[in-house]
Amino acid sequence: MTMKKYLFLFLLAITSVCLQAQQRYTISGYIRDSLSSETLIGASVTVKGEGRGVKSNLYGFYSITLPAGKYTLLCSFIGYLSQEVDIDLKENMTINFSPFPKASLSQEIVISSKRRDANVQDAQMGKIDLPMSKIRSVPVIFGEIDPLKTLQLMPGVTNAGEGNSGIYVRGGGPDQNLIMLDDAVVYNTGHLFGFFSIFNGDAIKNTSLIKGGMPAQYGGRLSSVLDISMKDGNMQKYEIDGGIGTISSRLSIQGPIVKDKASFIVSGRRTYIDLLAKPFIKKSSNFYGSGYFFYDVNAKVNYRFSDKDRLYLSGYFGRDVFDFVNAKRSFDIQIPWGNATMTARWNHVFNRKLFANTTLVYNDYNFEFGAQQSNFELKLSSGIRDLNFKSDFDYYASPKHKMKFGGLYTRHRFTPSVISGKQDTTEFEPNNSQVKFANEAALYVQDDWELSDKLKVNAGIRYSWFQQTGPYKKYLTDDDGNKLDSVSYGSSDVVKTYGGLEPRLTIRYAFDEETSVKAAVTRNLQYIHLVSNAGTTLPTDVWVPSTYRVNPQISWQYALGMFKNFDDNKFETSIEVYYKSMKNQIEYKEGYTPSIRDTEEEFVFGDGWSYGAEFFINKSRGKLTGWIGYTLAWTWRKFPQLNQGNKYPAKYDRRHDLSVVAIYELSPKWKLSGVFVFATGNATTLPERFYIMEGVLTQEYSDINQYRLDSYHRLDFAATYTPKPNSKKRWKSSWVFSIYNIYSRANPYFIYFDQSGSPYDGSLQVQAKQVSLFPIIPSITYNFKF
Repeated sequence: MTMKKYLFLFLLAITSVCLQAQQRYTISGYIRDSLSSETLIGASVTVKGEGRGVKSNLYGFYSITLPAGKYTLLCSFIGYLSQEVDIDLKENMTINFSPFPKASLSQEIVISSKRRDANVQDAQMGKIDLPMSKIRSVPVIFGEIDPLKTLQLMPGVTNAGEGNSGIYVRGGGPDQNLIMLDDAVVYNTGHLFGFFSIFNGDAIKNTSLIKGGMPAQYGGRLSSVLDISMKDGNMQKYEIDGGIGTISSRLSIQGPIVKDKASFIVSGRRTYIDLLAKPFIKKSSNFYGSGYFFYDVNAKVNYRFSDKDRLYLSGYFGRDVFDFVNAKRSFDIQIPWGNATMTARWNHVFNRKLFANTTLVYNDYNFEFGAQQSNFELKLSSGIRDLNFKSDFDYYASPKHKMKFGGLYTRHRFTPSVISGKQDTTEFEPNNSQVKFANEAALYVQDDWELSDKLKVNAGIRYSWFQQTGPYKKYLTDDDGNKLDSVSYGSSDVVKTYGGLEPRLTIRYAFDEETSVKAAVTRNLQYIHLVSNAGTTLPTDVWVPSTYRVNPQISWQYALGMFKNFDDNKFETSIEVYYKSMKNQIEYKEGYTPSIRDTEEEFVFGDGWSYGAEFFINKSRGKLTGWIGYTLAWTWRKFPQLNQGNKYPAKYDRRHDLSVVAIYELSPKWKLSGVFVFATGNATTLPERFYIMEGVLTQEYSDINQYRLDSYHRLDFAATYTPKPNSKKRWKSSWVFSIYNIYSRANPYFIYFDQSGSPYDGSLQVQAKQVSLFPIIPSITYNFKF
């Protein structure tokens, strides 16, 4: 053999070794609960001893690409035992992890493990993940488990009022939150006029709120994203969960249809306020026959064709029904409202690096107000109906480089406000000139890129597009609003088109594993709006689209935060500051009342802005856990046609907002928890002067929201008793004893002015009186599972 041949073989061998050293392979799979096969969202898969790692997506899928070699992979998730797998990576591999839940272990076993905390290491800022275990530990009114009530205890999130389940995020209105249940947009989140949310804790798997630095995959709202996922159903065994509470009961059934292949879950809840109150209302009472109840049903089935294909079908249906009857005056009011959603999702793994989810959603929300007296009838209705199609792709380029891209299309049908009536045999049925149709679409791409151990960037761009379409009739009017002429549009005609780019950027700089600084800037467009009338108690809050008359809302949000953990990640702390500008905000004109006119003719437009600082301390481990959240914030509005064109605080402006939550494991059987909240009183408009005009007492009001109600504060307590389970019995149970508003604080709900005496003899007196809703309220809830 010649020297050239030896040299050639030597070079060939070196090249082969180099190629082998440079060869990279992909490990992918799913992460599931070992007992139920429920997929785990946000579980971590890391290379032990190195900083490289990924998290599972919303469907439990992960993918990580590494050079050939020997590794130990570590799978970890909050509330689960860590799982390790040793591998010799020579080819692409599929590894499915099934960590064991700690809650199923004996109470005597204590396990702790250090983990790189997501609040420091992730580029995403302003994100709150709430496991159901934490939500169940927080005391709530009437013992009703409520994710939205728990979110209200976080900095930057304020409640909408006493007992209300709505949320305001960083100065934004309730319509500026994108709330989704299994990818279906939820337009109304409240039961009992907003005192409870529609989300049944027994059916929920995961709750995540993003209040700053919204990723490009989300859009259509200015303030936040609340993404709630339903449970998939136990694939291993049948389970029945339920609870009997003070005002409602709930029951959930889940189990395998085909073991390890298909499963289902059905969960229902109903209040029995009407049944409890009925025996105490006498037939002679003016209110005999009045009543209220709500119910909701969650259902879901899924089928795993293979590790590459899985189908989900889920739905929600909820309804509130309120009847007010005054038999003596032959007066009757009916107010039914509710949501219905249906979702079909298909997961497909194209290859080890590319995961896709395709979704088809139908949702419907409607609100009706009907009144009858003698031979007169009045009906007012509003609602919104959507058909949505979207597709999202996850591409795992490397452990430090993950991309997400996709698009969506939605067909909207709006019924902002339709009034009909009847007097004797004469019927009034207006044409549906207020029914509006629209197309909404978006394309996006985002990149989560770890440039180095210290610097990580999440950058994205979204292009959104909105189009009002016919059938529609546009009226041309004079300066006084009188109709002069009209233009008619057919069902395929375009009335008005809007669109624009929405850049998103978040940067994280880590000083070490427990300290980082993050900054974010986002631009958002919002094409649909909830317009609220604070001056009336009638149901005039309506969803309306952007039209030739109504421009989309636009916001820029800037945020900066520092995140620091202590004592091996036992204590999490953060400080975030933000500024948000909001254009094209919408309100009703002063003195508006519902009429047969198009509601668009009653709108005025202006600007808003908010800024503040949020402070957070969280203790995540030990017998005593909990958090302290404090927000210092300002929220302003300015409308040329309101308040003489001067700026005024928004009705949800809250200067100080403090929440203290403590949860203590007293023993294996007893868990104690307490909540204290304090908040600056709501801004309100009050009459400043009273005078007599033609014998009628007339009021002159202050500037908009010039006054404040008294500060809001209360203390809640709960104790959970869990009997020691009998290993021979499958039945498990617990008792929850809670007290809402322990010291019975009379928190203001609203103020009204009562008058007595006569203006003619000088005895007239006008006195301000405060209405409060909830004094001290004890409750007992019995939970069971078998």
